[in-house]
Amino acid sequence: MYTEIDRSKCLSFMGRALIGLYFLLPGVLKFLAWDQHIVLMEKHSMVFVPVFLACAGALEIVSAIAILSDRYTEFVCVVLFFLVWAINFSLHDFWNYVGLERIHEQQSFLKNIAISGGLLSLSAFYFGRGNFEEKAP
Repeated sequence: MYTEIDRSKCLSFMGRALIGLYFLLPGVLKFLAWDQHIVLMEKHSMVFVPVFLACAGALEIVSAIAILSDRYTEFVCVVLFFLVWAINFSLHDFWNYVGLERIHEQQSFLKNIAISGGLLSLSAFYFGRGNFEEKAP
C-alpha cells in the first residue's frame, strides 16, 4: 500500500524527469544541429551567437543532469528560470511578427512562462532543505 511519502517521492521524481528531459534534449540538439541554431539566433539579430549557443547548450545539459540526479535542484532551477526568460525575450519576440509566425512565437513565449513557473515551483519544493546537495525526502 502506498503512503503519502511514496506518492510524494514518485511525483517529485516524475516532475524532475520531465523538466530534466525538457532541458537535456534541446541542450544536446544545440550541438547536434549547430548550424540550424546559429541561423535561428542570427535571424533574431543576436550577437556573439556561437558563444551564447555553446553556453546555453552546456548550461541546459549540465542543469538537466543535476535535476535528473536530484542534485543542486533548488539552485539549478533558478538559473534555468533566468535562462528561459532570456531566451523568451531574445528568440520568441512575437511582437515583431505577423500572421502564423506571430502565433507560433507567442505560443512558445507563453509555454516558456509556464515552464519558468514550474522551475520556480520545483525550486521552492527544495527551498530550505539544507545545503544545495541535500536531497528531498
